[in-house]
Amino acid sequence: MRPAARGLLAAAALGLALGGCASLGGGPSEPGAGPAPIARDPLAARHRQQAEALERDGQLRRAAEEWKIVLTITPNDAKARAALGAVQAQIDQGVTERLDEGRKALARGVQVEARRKFLAALALDPSNRAAFEALQSNTREVEFIAHTVRAGDTLSALAQCYYGDRSRSEVIWETNQLPPNPRLQPGTTLKIPEIPGVPFVHPEAPRRPAPAVAAVPTPDMPRPAPVAPGPGTAPATPPGAPTPKEEYTPEVNPLLAEAREAVDRSDFADAIATVDKYLAGKPGDRDGLTLKKQALYGQAKSQMNARQYTESIQSLTQLTRLQPDYEDAPALLKQARTRNIEMHYTQGVRFYREEKLKEAIAEWRLVLEMDPGHANARRNIDQAEKLLKGLEQRMKK
Repeated sequence: MRPAARGLLAAAALGLALGGCASLGGGPSEPGAGPAPIARDPLAARHRQQAEALERDGQLRRAAEEWKIVLTITPNDAKARAALGAVQAQIDQGVTERLDEGRKALARGVQVEARRKFLAALALDPSNRAAFEALQSNTREVEFIAHTVRAGDTLSALAQCYYGDRSRSEVIWETNQLPPNPRLQPGTTLKIPEIPGVPFVHPEAPRRPAPAVAAVPTPDMPRPAPVAPGPGTAPATPPGAPTPKEEYTPEVNPLLAEAREAVDRSDFADAIATVDKYLAGKPGDRDGLTLKKQALYGQAKSQMNARQYTESIQSLTQLTRLQPDYEDAPALLKQARTRNIEMHYTQGVRFYREEKLKEAIAEWRLVLEMDPGHANARRNIDQAEKLLKGLEQRMKK
């Protein structure tokens, strides 16, 4: 670049820097955020930033979709193609690990844990045939007994009590997702799962009697004589009284349980993907919608803390569609939009100072998409375009 042109650009950058500082009005800055190269095409740049943010947040499947969009816009982008390959490799590795963990859980007889692992594999890759077949063919709904912990209970003692085998304590431990060497608190409830091929031995366990063929009564068939109750025996059910039914603790849907666990460990993306599968079969279910709102709210706050404002806006928009007045979601949404505008405006000023005029213009155009009335962004675009045109004319001389 010729000295005259460089001097013109430096003077213009100084004037814009002063105007930019005034326009920010003392709003929150982005400490430590250095200039990051973006693609020339503003649309590709936006999807690239989203892909990188999703990848940092561990949302690999969504990151892969964003990289595919970038490659659709700029097919010759070698870096985007390499990034997509790396993300896909992580997805494949994660699916393989979860399938292996699920098969090992099946070998130990822990059906609940196996379902959880196969569902996690499908959350990473919904089209994975091996995970789908494993979930459909190798696992099934499991019956539970709800056990209220009493003083002195241990996992080994419970395994002996319900299965007749102390070594089955690991099944109870994994099903309830307990910490290592847990101390069972009296009053808490544990799920005691059925183990395929291992009959319950506890008297409270549900029984599955073999089906019997009822005899067809005939007029000359003798009727059984009533048996008088012996001493200490409870009286028989009075004639006409309803037959008492055995009470069972209803089983929590595995998808709903998986989503709750994901929320508890702050894996909000996994929780949302899992609860969406649950809601696909039960649209409008209150428990499912409540859990989805919790997951969206947690994800939005996490994204705000990571300065992923675009993603936070998306999460909060979904949340407010479900419930407009959820917690402080409306205020958070407004705050995320304000910070997103400030971030792109400031990034535009940085690019301008670095003499990256086209990139600066792209950032300020993003600002105008979010806030069409942003006067400083519009004025800066006009100034940068005039300066860019003047530099191009000088370079031709």
